[in-house]
Amino acid sequence: MTIPSLAVRQGLRIEAFSLGWMVVEAAIGIGVGVSAHALALQAFGVDSIIELVSGGVLVWRLFVEARGASEQRIAAAERRASGIVGWALLALAGYIVAMAVIALVTQGGAQPARLGLGLAAVSALIMPILARRKQTIGSQIDSAALAADGACSMVCAYMAWTVLMGLGLTALLGWWWLNPVAGLAVVYFIVKEGLEAVNESRETAVEVPDIAEGAQE
Repeated sequence: MTIPSLAVRQGLRIEAFSLGWMVVEAAIGIGVGVSAHALALQAFGVDSIIELVSGGVLVWRLFVEARGASEQRIAAAERRASGIVGWALLALAGYIVAMAVIALVTQGGAQPARLGLGLAAVSALIMPILARRKQTIGSQIDSAALAADGACSMVCAYMAWTVLMGLGLTALLGWWWLNPVAGLAVVYFIVKEGLEAVNESRETAVEVPDIAEGAQE
């Protein structure tokens, strides 16, 4: 088996694991976040749903390459995957900003949530490992979309640390405003990675016709 083929299989395995963990994160993050009025934890759960979408797209993109598709087909799959991941990240950023504004206006504070803190602690350990593996494999198979999905996983890690800080300090000090501010703290990283993925999809779209034209010549 060639190195690229092995890397594609490794990518599929790590995406499968990532999808399973995202289901757990989404269920606990949103459920506990809503009951505890914790914006950062809710955003963490919504981020997991968005990562489920982008992860599903990445599985499709990797399957396309694993089946031995042409370079043009792989490039088209890569373009679509990058675009979907990028727009998903930008949608998440918009959600966080909207919820943070609502929390600041209504002065809605977060309540203690041990299950949420436990989830965030585990994710803070797991997600950086997944992010590095996705970005490494993405480099091996020249997939900017997989590398961007690795960035999604790193954003998830940032959000886990934010949840730990926001809920932990709110419980200790009673600073109601810290939870929405902590949620806003990751928006820059999310927008940055989202725009990079969207731009990558547009650049690939320009390159694909060139490949086709070169083949005709």
